[in-house]
Amino acid sequence: MAAVIDGKKISTELKDELKEKVAKLKEKGVEISLAVVQVGNDPASTVYVGNKKKACAYVGINSLSYELPESTSEEELLSLVQKLNHDPVVNGILVQLPLPNHIDENKIIQAISPAKDVDGFHPQSVGALSIGQKGFVSCTPAGIIELLKRSGITIEGKECVIVGRSNIVGKPMAMLMLRENATVTICHSRTKDLKEVTRRADILIVAIGKTKFITKDYVKEGAVIIDVGMNRDENNKLCGDVHYDDVFPKVSAITPVPGGVGPMTIAMLMNNCVQSVL
Repeated sequence: MAAVIDGKKISTELKDELKEKVAKLKEKGVEISLAVVQVGNDPASTVYVGNKKKACAYVGINSLSYELPESTSEEELLSLVQKLNHDPVVNGILVQLPLPNHIDENKIIQAISPAKDVDGFHPQSVGALSIGQKGFVSCTPAGIIELLKRSGITIEGKECVIVGRSNIVGKPMAMLMLRENATVTICHSRTKDLKEVTRRADILIVAIGKTKFITKDYVKEGAVIIDVGMNRDENNKLCGDVHYDDVFPKVSAITPVPGGVGPMTIAMLMNNCVQSVL
């Protein structure tokens, strides 16, 4: 019988720990402020931004909200980022992605000061992770490490296969699993015989954005499955990249969608905000 890895429960535990840390910092006169910038009103982005604000309120972090119209120019956004970089009150800066097409995301990410890059997307943050130096780590991969550890799942010495090579999940995930002494393979759209590779995995992490793509044929008996996907099925219900019902009887532990990885991403964002003042 597979154990269901409860991301809601674990993220609440983590946020409660952070709440205590923030309260102690406030006693010493240290306040933490996160600036959240949203350009346009993409519905999914609005939901994410709302969840981030709620998490800030729960933990005791001040959230400064900048909601800009879709027509905001790249220069205007860069100017706001520079202003926030130099504002001593602001500890973390988060520019909600995706941005409108006329704005170069890479340019904006690179404009954020690495000292305030709580999303962990700046090239300097990514470089620090790749050579094992201190820096902010991308929130979703960092959240997955917490999910595994707090669920009592050993990472060291395990065969870990990551399906997906994005800059936000796949690549930093591989670095973090290496840091935890796993043996890591990254698969992608050009991988030959994907099933053969994924069936070797003790820990299989899937982040490809394809609805219910991973079925039991891709999975080793007793594997741990981490599903990063967030899709909608034919009935418009939220589901992951893994066919949950199909693989469930075969695995030892699995994250549900929703309620698995998603809540951890926001909890780790709060963690990064707290780290920004430590």
